[in-house]
Amino acid sequence: VRFEESGGGLVQPGGSLRISCVVSGLDFDLRTMGWYRQAPGEQRELVSYITNDQTTYYANSVKGRFTISRDNAKNSVYLQMNNLEVEDTAEYYCNVFADWQSWGPGTQVTVSS
Repeated sequence: VRFEESGGGLVQPGGSLRISCVVSGLDFDLRTMGWYRQAPGEQRELVSYITNDQTTYYANSVKGRFTISRDNAKNSVYLQMNNLEVEDTAEYYCNVFADWQSWGPGTQVTVSS
């Protein structure tokens, strides 16, 4: 199984980013996919997940600002992040929800003025 995250970068508070993850090596269209993040010195935490029938979940800290989506034809999952806050600064990873596979390299999101 392989996860290839991309789209991170440096953005000012209040800005937006869209990060992507291409997945290979599993039955993507049947899986619930999650976005996770890990800030320096912190544990990895769940940000959002999306089921194979498009049901979504968001952590309270990102609810109303982030939107998860998926494209099964492209084996891809996305995270649109709006109104970013300094506290959103972290390495972002995708993985299968509740059935973690080997982690990909992640994509760094830095929110700073």
